Amino acid sequence: MPGARSRRRLEANYWPGFVDALSSLLLVIIFMLSLFMLTQFFLGQEIQGRDSALARLNSQIAELTDLLQLERANSDDLNSQIANLTATLGNAQAENASLSSQLAGIGAGLDGKDATIAGLQGDLLAAQELSDEANAQVALLNQQLAALRTQINALEVALEASESRDSQSRTQIADLGRRLNVALAQRVQDLSRYRSDFFGRLRQILEGRADVRVVGDRFVFQSEVLFDPGQADVQAGGLPELDALADAILQLETEIPPDINWVLRIDGHTDSRPISNARFPSNWELSAARAISVAQYLVSKGVSPNRLVAAGFGEFTPIDPGETEEAYRRNRRIEFKLTEG
Repeated sequence: MPGARSRRRLEANYWPGFVDALSSLLLVIIFMLSLFMLTQFFLGQEIQGRDSALARLNSQIAELTDLLQLERANSDDLNSQIANLTATLGNAQAENASLSSQLAGIGAGLDGKDATIAGLQGDLLAAQELSDEANAQVALLNQQLAALRTQINALEVALEASESRDSQSRTQIADLGRRLNVALAQRVQDLSRYRSDFFGRLRQILEGRADVRVVGDRFVFQSEVLFDPGQADVQAGGLPELDALADAILQLETEIPPDINWVLRIDGHTDSRPISNARFPSNWELSAARAISVAQYLVSKGVSPNRLVAAGFGEFTPIDPGETEEAYRRNRRIEFKLTEG
């Protein structure tokens, strides 16, 4: 009978360890997903800004293309006018030759027809004036056509330059995305290394405390270590642990480079039993007040306020869903997590 009781006791002790392992794995997965979403958010913001610049460049290219097409249409119209005037000039020259031939024939065969000759000479002069006017219009149109061709060449050069800038922008966007991914990965790796060193240092400092443990990427203090039931003022018995934590944070501040943005998040949690009094109408207020009290004490020990974040979660994120006294005790806790700022 004593041997059977011993075996049942050993079998019963396996389940809490299994639950802790599953909780640790779940927290690690949630942290990695949160980190991935944050990385994708910043990358999306950067790419969105580059896409806007690219859209403006495409709009400018479209406007230059429309202007080029319009100028080419005007060029076609001028060429058509030149062709018409050239045909008119050819007709006038032909008529001039015909009149000259008629005048020569009249002069040779009809010596007495001076009036007719004078009339024909007048017609010849009119035809010559018309030919001179047509030549002047042709010359003017040729000048306009040359200017239009110069404008078309300038537009083609501008279009080629815009296309070149567009290609360079696409290349820069791709390179920027690659460098951003590399930088983010490096920052995450650096912060993970410092987090590992920080937790290792805390493990050594708090070794042997059953009410202080590591759960995933967090250090967990049971509320009884720091607070009396239903209170948010740090009790004297918990000050040595907070002093050791403050020393570790101060040392961490000197080790992490300034370009790595990090904070120590202090999360307050309660059990699911309701509380209602004049100071704390709900568990939310109690958990937030406890987190703030811890943050204020660490600041009084020299920790930079901009490296601390206090948050209250009330009873809404339990680590043990049971309704036993042991489950309630496990859920009443203060968690410390080193994360990105």
